[in-house]
Amino acid sequence: MFDLFREMLSYPFMQRALLVGILVSLCAALLGVSLVLKRYSMIGDGLSHVGFGALAISTALGWAPLAVTIPVVVLAAFLLLRMSESSKIKGDAAIALISSSALAIGVITVSWSSGMNTDVNNYMFGSILAMSREDVILSVILSILVLILFVVFYTRIFAITFDETFAKATGVKAELYNMLLAFLTAITIVLGMRMMGALLISSLLIFPALTAMRVCRTFRSVIFCAAALSIICFLIGMALSFVVSSPAGATVVVVNLIAFLLFSLIGRRKALNRRKQMMAWTPGRRSVQGWQALEGRRPVCGSLSGRLRGWSSSKSKDSGSAEHRGNSTGKLIFSRLSASQKADWLSAFWLCRAAVF
Repeated sequence: MFDLFREMLSYPFMQRALLVGILVSLCAALLGVSLVLKRYSMIGDGLSHVGFGALAISTALGWAPLAVTIPVVVLAAFLLLRMSESSKIKGDAAIALISSSALAIGVITVSWSSGMNTDVNNYMFGSILAMSREDVILSVILSILVLILFVVFYTRIFAITFDETFAKATGVKAELYNMLLAFLTAITIVLGMRMMGALLISSLLIFPALTAMRVCRTFRSVIFCAAALSIICFLIGMALSFVVSSPAGATVVVVNLIAFLLFSLIGRRKALNRRKQMMAWTPGRRSVQGWQALEGRRPVCGSLSGRLRGWSSSKSKDSGSAEHRGNSTGKLIFSRLSASQKADWLSAFWLCRAAVF
């Protein structure tokens, strides 16, 4: 394996591809977790089509491709975000509208100019041979900028990812950070188009996040797992592409697909094991004795029934306090449950607790 990578690094074009590819894969994995959780997964596909349209126009006019494509894609990302939030055209419909229109404009522009030349074809399907030294320098600078901004605003991005309404209530400028997320995604999409192609770049956003979510259960662990998986899958895909002479972008996507299937099997196996452990100590669904017997089987977590009985026995010094009123309400509600309802309620409680911890 080391001999293979040593041979790969002996070629200048492979050095450029590995350097840019690792950085772009890392950026895409970090951003992909938030995009998948916010159900913006298809924004990568839409922005890549917009990038192809901008590329076709810049190539036909003889302009620098990246200098034109980056601002156009960034503006398209802001437009998609604005349409999704305040327009009657929501979510996937807005993405489909803009992406299909941009792709159509790109195809017409290509047909009116010199046809599907080599440069446009490389951006459409990806090519590691098409990266110049100037492209590498710009890609490295922008990738580092994306990583720095993501790390600096990590807590804000986390807040708007899980509960945007609550984030707004706590004073977080959700619109600003949504625009930041769209800005970083647009830059990552444009940087990866040269190597992965406009048709495959969205896979770098989706696959690592979904794969990590099969086995990880916290946001931070998903972030780290997705980043590591993205880099590893990229390196394996590039090595396979070098050995079998297959397209680099397509090979990386296939490796990500295999990783997703493997992690799905592992995640299902872990879920079955957790279910077996839960069934070993979950009380009978219709048995009050099973509900009461759980006190001796889960001593570490404390007695839930003891806590519930404590609601009736504990008296606050201030009887009018909100805490006492809340405990009294809980006591009243629980006292009106039947024996079978109490058992079902406790089963649901331990199911939720097993899912969280």
